[in-house]
Amino acid sequence: MSEVTESPGRISHRFEIRPDLGLFDLELGAVWKYRQLLFFLAWREVRVRYKQAALGVAWAVLQPVMVVIILSAVFGVFARLPSEGLPYPVFLFAGLIPWTYFSEALRRGSVGLVGDAELVKKVYFPRLIIPLAMVVAPLVDLALASGVLFVFLAWYGIWPTVNVLLLPVLVLVSMALALAVALWLGPINVRFRDVMHTLPFLLQIWMYATPVIYPLSMVPERWQPLYRLNPMVGVIEAFRWSLLGMGEVDVAAIGVSLAVISVVLVGGLLFFRRMEGSFADVI
Repeated sequence: MSEVTESPGRISHRFEIRPDLGLFDLELGAVWKYRQLLFFLAWREVRVRYKQAALGVAWAVLQPVMVVIILSAVFGVFARLPSEGLPYPVFLFAGLIPWTYFSEALRRGSVGLVGDAELVKKVYFPRLIIPLAMVVAPLVDLALASGVLFVFLAWYGIWPTVNVLLLPVLVLVSMALALAVALWLGPINVRFRDVMHTLPFLLQIWMYATPVIYPLSMVPERWQPLYRLNPMVGVIEAFRWSLLGMGEVDVAAIGVSLAVISVVLVGGLLFFRRMEGSFADVI
């Protein structure tokens, strides 16, 4: 910690070095102190993503729409997957939006430390700021895509109920899960760059193991307790229930998701804190 003192004609600096308080000192107070840096890094991510794109932020709208059109043709028209009595494009879009945010936030959060290697090596700040900023940045895309979804709902004559007020809470849950996994993969990626190469493949497998393109009811009942260990199952089902009013909320799936996310997040914070001291040397 440094402190600046002023006296007539002279400015002096005092530096105070404190010992590490241990593994359970997560420096969350320091993260709040550097909140302006968090905002700057997140905004930088948004600007860099669209800075030299001819269509700019329109890609945040066009990309999910094109994906919905293609997947609706493949799985809704040709494969004829069930959609719980809803138009398949709406059913798909309601699951695709939270999944797209989660996968993008996880991808950025996992590779952010390596991407900001020069910053990590030269300047002191809580390293937790980087994965946090990477998880926050895709919220802009999520907000824009959600606006398109509401247009879809209006087109099909579907009007959200009061349940839609729970969406901010579900977004926070998705953020927590993306951050939790990124806190494990980020430090591993610093040492083994294989993570950035295998992560897209793993996310693709994870999507097909999540009820994004098909309903939970297609999973055999005897396998559903095991299937619900995937924390995104509860998140996707809750999103659909909140937006579309599909049946009743799956309390079991949400409960399992929250329990898994809590364990992974706490473990990730401790693991990240343990590995943090070696980032600048290894990266």
